[in-house]
Amino acid sequence: MAIRVVVAGLGAMGSAIAYHLTSRGAQVIGMDPFCPPHPFGSSHGKSRIIREAYFEDPAYVPLVQRAYELWQDLESRSQSRLLTITGGLMIGPQDGVLVSGALKSAAEHGLRHQVLDRSELMTRFPFLRIPEGFVGVYEPRAGILDPEGCIRAHLNLARAQGADLRFGSRLLSWTLRNGVVEVATDQGVLSADALVLSLGPWLLDFLADLPLQVERQVMFWFAPSQDQEHLTPDRCPIYIVEYEPQCFFYGFPNTGDGLKVARHHQGEITHPETVRRVVSEEEVEEIRRLVLPFLPAVSGPLKETQVCLYTNTPDGHFLIDRVPGADPIFVVSPCSGHGFKFASVIGEAVARWILDGNPGHDLSLFSWKRWSTP
Repeated sequence: MAIRVVVAGLGAMGSAIAYHLTSRGAQVIGMDPFCPPHPFGSSHGKSRIIREAYFEDPAYVPLVQRAYELWQDLESRSQSRLLTITGGLMIGPQDGVLVSGALKSAAEHGLRHQVLDRSELMTRFPFLRIPEGFVGVYEPRAGILDPEGCIRAHLNLARAQGADLRFGSRLLSWTLRNGVVEVATDQGVLSADALVLSLGPWLLDFLADLPLQVERQVMFWFAPSQDQEHLTPDRCPIYIVEYEPQCFFYGFPNTGDGLKVARHHQGEITHPETVRRVVSEEEVEEIRRLVLPFLPAVSGPLKETQVCLYTNTPDGHFLIDRVPGADPIFVVSPCSGHGFKFASVIGEAVARWILDGNPGHDLSLFSWKRWSTP
C-alpha cells in the first residue's frame, strides 16, 4: 500500500516535494490556501538566481550541482524553458565575505571561475561601474530560473502522476497518534503517514517557538536608460554586489521586463498577513541611489515593484528536518532568502527521506539540533 503524505504549502519546496513523492509512487495530498504560483510568499518575481560558487558555505555546492541536473530534467519533462545560463558575477572587496566565500567554494570543489580586477570587469562588461578596490569572481554556470514556471511545472507533473492538489485549502493543526498524523484543515480531517510543513513565512503560525524572522523584501524593475545592447541575457550575467561589509544587492539582465534589482536582506521584520505590500517612492529612490553608482542604466523609469518575504534563521542556513519528537512530521523551507535554486534537489531529498529513511544528501547543516531548544 502506498505511503500517504500530506504536503502543506505548495510553493517552491512543496511543489517539488509533491512531484518527487508522486514520481516514487507515494499518495500525495497537497494543500495551499492560495493557488500557486502566487505573489504572497517567497517564490515569485519572474526570476531567481542559480549559482554554483556558493559564498554562503561550500557545503551547498554538491546540492546545487544536483539541482542543476534536476531543473534540466524538469525542463525536459514539462517541455518548458525554466533555466537560462547567463554566467554570474560576485563583486566586492577581495577580502569581503562575497568574493572570499565564492573563491573558497570554487577552490574546494574545483569549479570553473575567473577573478577579474576593476579594469577587466568594466572592459568585459561595459555597463558596469566598479569602485576602486573591488574585484569580481565570474562563474560561467550561473543563471536564471523562472520561479513561477518551475512551480507550475512541478505541480502539473505531480497532478499528472496522481497527486490530489487542493488549492484554497488551509492547514489548521495536526495531531500525532500511534504513528499516524491526523491533519485538520478547513475542509475536513486527513490521515497520513507523514506531513510536510513547507509553509515558508506561515510556519511561525504553527511552530511559534522556532527562532525565525520573516523579512520584507522589495524587487524593482527599471527600464534601462542606456547600454541596452549590453544588458541582454547573452551579454549581461546575473550579479551580486557587496557594496558595504555584509551588505548586498543583486540584479539580472533585461529579459524583457526591464532591469530587476533588489537588496539581499536589510528589510523590515513583518508577518505574511500584515506585510506592507505598497512600495513607497522613498524606497524606489533609495534603491536607485544604491545601484546607480554600479549600474547607470537603472536611471530609467520604474516599471514595476513586487514584495516578497524571506523566512530567516539566525545563521542564514536552511531548516530541513523532522520535528523533534514527531518523526513523521518534516519542516522544510525556512531558507533565509536563498533557497529557491535548491527546490528541485530538496524535493528529491525529502521524498527519499520520507520513503526510504535517508535523504541521499548531507543535510546536517540544516538540522534542528543546532538550536538548543525548539
